[in-house]
Amino acid sequence: MLSPGESNGADFGSRQLTKVVQQALHSCKSAFTSILLFSLVINLLMLTGSLFMLQIYDRVLPSKSVPTLIALTILIIVLYSFMGGLEFIRSRLLVRIGLRLDDKLSRISFKEWLSQSIKIGHSQKKLPLNDLKFLRQFLSGPGPVSLFDMPWVPIYLFIIFMFHFYLGLLATAGAIIVFSLALINEFSTKTKISDANIMDNEASAFANLAHRNAQSITAMGMQNNIESYWYEKHKKTLSLQTMASDKSGALTSVSKMFRMFLQSAVLAVGAWLAIEQEITPGTMIAASIIMGRALTPIDQAIGQWKGFVTARNSYKQLKLLFAQTPMQMQKLELPVPVAKLEVSELYVRLQPQNIALLENINFSLNPGQALGIIGASASGKSTLAKAIVGIVELSNGSIRIDGSTLNQWDMDELGKYLGYLPQNIELLNGTVKQNIARFDPSATDEEIVAAAKNAYVHDVIKSMPNGYETEIGEAGAFISGGQKQRVALARALFRDPKIIVLDEPNANLDSEGDIALTKAIKGIRERGNIAIVLTHRPSAIASVDMLLMIKDGRQSAFGPKDKVLKQVTQPKNKKIAGVK
Repeated sequence: MLSPGESNGADFGSRQLTKVVQQALHSCKSAFTSILLFSLVINLLMLTGSLFMLQIYDRVLPSKSVPTLIALTILIIVLYSFMGGLEFIRSRLLVRIGLRLDDKLSRISFKEWLSQSIKIGHSQKKLPLNDLKFLRQFLSGPGPVSLFDMPWVPIYLFIIFMFHFYLGLLATAGAIIVFSLALINEFSTKTKISDANIMDNEASAFANLAHRNAQSITAMGMQNNIESYWYEKHKKTLSLQTMASDKSGALTSVSKMFRMFLQSAVLAVGAWLAIEQEITPGTMIAASIIMGRALTPIDQAIGQWKGFVTARNSYKQLKLLFAQTPMQMQKLELPVPVAKLEVSELYVRLQPQNIALLENINFSLNPGQALGIIGASASGKSTLAKAIVGIVELSNGSIRIDGSTLNQWDMDELGKYLGYLPQNIELLNGTVKQNIARFDPSATDEEIVAAAKNAYVHDVIKSMPNGYETEIGEAGAFISGGQKQRVALARALFRDPKIIVLDEPNANLDSEGDIALTKAIKGIRERGNIAIVLTHRPSAIASVDMLLMIKDGRQSAFGPKDKVLKQVTQPKNKKIAGVK
């Protein structure tokens, strides 16, 4: 979380984080260097076939020497075997580069994607893990091979010039035409491929959202409408991809056809020069083979162009993702908090619209206190809850725990001392045990059971089909709304955090659940921790001692519960008395 005064540091952090992708690629520098050297040797060995043909026509056939033929054959077997081994190693190196890049970027991409998704007003349509997958697949495939072979095109052309000037001129003109086709391919498909990827991400994101809300969609007869809306996006994606593929395919076909014609043209010109006795028949055949080899990298590049453009766009998107998120600098490990919370002159605005969500919120809580936050819907209660747990950026003011602002804490470390029950509960696909333990593999059974008992949900979990090992399904689909809320409460109480924020904790609870919630809040206070409860229902604030009322994003009352309730209800009583 950043205060306004920290913008320069955030900009520096963003620049530092942007370099992560470049540094990841730089870490593969030695592997790329090895591939370049292997490509050098492989391309030298690619001349084996043409030189073998040259020797056959110019030496073996005129001399009719079988021993020479045998010696040359053995030599090319050795050279081709060596070349095959080098190509195998090169392909393995490319795969390892893709894996290394994934290892360097996958975790941080996932983390930064989550960071982006919690920003107020932020709509994350990009899927960085998909971008990383496209980049990895391109680097692990045949695409980079054509790029490494490309520098050899002028060398091959130079060799053809050494055979004869006319042959070199024809080959160079042909290479320029093929390369021009590649450039046309780039500029004619670049925009459509980029737009298709954006539309595909939007369609996928919408499909995932619809899948999560399948029950509501089915119950209200929205399936056809949702399907039609998704299909329109899907059709646009296919249309853009088809147009790009059609153009790319047409240019690839033209390039292939021209390349075949060019090789025949080289043979024709070579035959004419051989008739004129300016070159030998072997030179004619060798020039044709080398011509084909010179054009192969260009032809391959055209075939791989769509993958190259996708990988390039993915690289840009990853850099953009990191540029939007400040890098988390190494922070001093602060001592375990006693749990004193201070909120001072807190302002939160929705960006980029600059709409005020919270204005001038001030209160403080000591260990053992519980605060109830009340107010009408859309008054800003949930925004305040998110600000307290550090998932909403402040426009001004501060939130301090034991005197330290939230941005002085490492968020992973601070998370150990915070419990949060969001208004919209989404448990993760796994067991009850895993969800309560926050998917921490080091969690002990004792800690998990203790959290469940503190939430008074231990007996409820035992009544489930497999107890703590019960699978809850995606977003908790296999358990009821009340069970989901109570398991989420146990997750919030895992390892007895110092500050627990509960947003509408009794929205799905029955009377038994309400009683358990009241006991849980009392337990939080008895253990010397702070509870903050946001609610519309009076039963949820039965165990709190402090009350904060928010109206239209502003603090209208704060203090002991009885005093605030009297202050809030007094105007109504006066109004009623006036009517009488």
